[in-house]
Amino acid sequence: MYTNNSQNKIARPITISRLQQMKEQGEKFACLTSYDATFTNAISHSGVEVILVGDSLGMVIQGQDSTLPVSIEDMCYHVAAVKRGNAHSFLMADMPFMSYSKPEQALDNAAKLMQAGAQMVKLEGGQWLHDTISLLSQRGIPVCAHLGLTPQAVHKLGGYKVQGRDEHIAKSIETESLNLVEAGADMLLYECIPTSLAKRITEQVSVPTIGIGAGPHTDGQILVLHDMLGVNLGKPARFVKNYLTEGRSIQAAFEAYVTEVKQQAFPTTDHSFE
Repeated sequence: MYTNNSQNKIARPITISRLQQMKEQGEKFACLTSYDATFTNAISHSGVEVILVGDSLGMVIQGQDSTLPVSIEDMCYHVAAVKRGNAHSFLMADMPFMSYSKPEQALDNAAKLMQAGAQMVKLEGGQWLHDTISLLSQRGIPVCAHLGLTPQAVHKLGGYKVQGRDEHIAKSIETESLNLVEAGADMLLYECIPTSLAKRITEQVSVPTIGIGAGPHTDGQILVLHDMLGVNLGKPARFVKNYLTEGRSIQAAFEAYVTEVKQQAFPTTDHSFE
């Protein structure tokens, strides 16, 4: 059984190879968003394997009503800050809205994020990303493909809704996942899809999967920092759990989250969709 003590905390930098090994061994890994050096240092020392500098900063840091106003300059600034605070975790960065509409544009902007300190970039979308992911992979840039609910397409989707309940859409997400891995994606992230769909895809693909509102069967779990500390604006989403409870310190909240992910105590059916 996993216990989050000093012997279990990350002692050496996490790499793609290590995450791949964890998938193969059936060991779950924890991910959190972060946007500055101070929180990043605490998160990294708590045992969190992957830190995402998310374009969610538009909402939780900038006070925007969506992620769309976030620029590549905003992302590079926060990636650099997070890089300076990181101790051991693998550092992933979102590519913001319209920064990867064409493959060459994606290459230029991904290079900026990597030079700022990212070790992987994350792009939202399906089959249309095939050529872009292939180009980035060929140039040595690791890629995570984000499928399901893609917040940058919130207006096209008609709101923040669960994706993949319809079997036709579910099959499309499944097929796109396999194709993007073939194109060179090193990781897949699923937001707000049915538990059964996430399980089916995770068992098929060779790369690690991360879920948020995708049930307990993905290889990793991710939450937005402010959500899991209970300081989010507005009503929290179903998949959110507040860990800053029971008199815990912020550090203890991070460690409790890691422990529950490792022990598969989070997420439960209360945080998932069917």
